[in-house]
Amino acid sequence: MAAPPFTRPRCLLPLMLGLFQGALLLFFALFVTYDESSLRAEDASSTNQVYTTFPFFQDIQVMLVVGLGLLLTFLPRYGLSALTHNFLLLNFSMQWALVLQGLLHHFQHGQIYLDLHKVLTAEFAAVTVLISVGAILGRTSPCQMLAMATCEVPIYLASEWVIINSLGVLDVGGTITIHIFSCYFGLGVSKALFGAAQPLHPKETPTPRSDLMSLVGMLILWVFWPSFVAVLCQPGDAQHRAILNTLLAMSASTVTTVVASSLLERDGRLSPGHLQNGSLAGGVAIGVVADMTMPPVAALALGTLSAVVCVLGFRFLTPFLGKKLALQDQCGIHNLHGLPGIVGATASVMVILAASKDTSRSHFSQLSPTGGNSSEVVGGQWGDHGVKGQASSQAAGLAVAISASLLSGLLTGAVLRLPCLARPPEQLCFDDSLYFKIQDHTESLTPVSTAEEVALALKE
Repeated sequence: MAAPPFTRPRCLLPLMLGLFQGALLLFFALFVTYDESSLRAEDASSTNQVYTTFPFFQDIQVMLVVGLGLLLTFLPRYGLSALTHNFLLLNFSMQWALVLQGLLHHFQHGQIYLDLHKVLTAEFAAVTVLISVGAILGRTSPCQMLAMATCEVPIYLASEWVIINSLGVLDVGGTITIHIFSCYFGLGVSKALFGAAQPLHPKETPTPRSDLMSLVGMLILWVFWPSFVAVLCQPGDAQHRAILNTLLAMSASTVTTVVASSLLERDGRLSPGHLQNGSLAGGVAIGVVADMTMPPVAALALGTLSAVVCVLGFRFLTPFLGKKLALQDQCGIHNLHGLPGIVGATASVMVILAASKDTSRSHFSQLSPTGGNSSEVVGGQWGDHGVKGQASSQAAGLAVAISASLLSGLLTGAVLRLPCLARPPEQLCFDDSLYFKIQDHTESLTPVSTAEEVALALKE
């Protein structure tokens, strides 16, 4: 007897992951080895990576696994799913990015040589998936999210190569290449996947407990964010500037978020959603200019402005886009990653135009994702095409990131509409009991309601 339609998707997830991991094991056995320098116990470059890069790498791991995972638990009955799916997508996307990066950039003499820097840049590719999923969180199945990651990672790598290598954009903290790209990719997926406006789900409203867990996630992200921005900077003055500028911007965005949130509410009370996102907006905006020479007040101003646009976005823009464009943005990624990212990219144009050629030659450098220095990638020093040329490159990079991500997101969203990817019916969205064995049945669906909802799902 054939399996009921609703049980086949439950077998699809382990089948997809099992085939993926099996293929990866074969690929690594045939083509991947450690970098030759890593095989020598006393090699200086390997030791340098361990002591200079790995502390930053650990901070980023805490951000993504714990901080971002907890930030997504604002949905009261979807916290277990949000944490687990975030963790799963991180590992799936990182391994997939390692394969693609190795084939595209590091395939030499029939081998891919692995080191810590390559794992780090693969994790940056995974970050784009984790951000984009925020737009469709709770209304999609794990199979849909894995399919989205499979499509997004190669598109991200291609767009990053164009933005950094071809256009020569300077973006040490990933404001353009990561935050803006992932935001509009996720919004494109959401628009194509859902089409019409989605009604407010009864399980969608946060509770004080879920908001508290999400605030804890925000605090963890806030503490470790400077490591995310500074890890690819040249060690020394540039990295020092990046850390200081990030701290100043995020401090300003935190204070400004409290001010803006309190003013927007008639009774002066704070919105937990504003705090969860606005406090991080400064870190998103500062990334593109973090290592550039600018006065400290510029970092404070950028953090202040990014928090204002983030809070205003939640208050006015999200309802407007939902009503006029039927755009679903479950986690408000447009307000946290899109709008502050555009503010930061615009600020990079202004900072570069205000810089002299001498300053630009000595103070604008970062490590490229392919392992070199970005100034080498764009053909030497800025003197080759001038400060105005670099400013134009920044603007072009912003346009490429938005257009490429939106178009590819729309195409990916169309793919996710395939019935075999098991999108959950509306009645079963935002509920851990659909994917996990819940021991405490007092907080889950009752057996009667579960049977009725599954019957409805089978009918659909």
